[in-house]
Amino acid sequence: MDRANLNSQLEHLQSKYVGTGHADTSKYEWGVNQARDTYASYVGHYPMMSYFALAENESIARVKFNITEKMVQPCGPPPERRD
Repeated sequence: MDRANLNSQLEHLQSKYVGTGHADTSKYEWGVNQARDTYASYVGHYPMMSYFALAENESIARVKFNITEKMVQPCGPPPERRD
């Protein structure tokens, strides 16, 4: 009974949150989700943006723009699909 309950909870989490993945999630998709979550966290936390701006000697707006641009394809182009 506990195993069925655990599986139903896991399925619920996977349907609710994209980043949790599922059985068919590829390594590339998982990496993209991980990178986008990280970049979104950076943009959402002002002290991190200030730190990056200071380290890169750029304005906070420029750093925010650069990180947002990285979110388009954070792990490079997707690999070719094998059907």
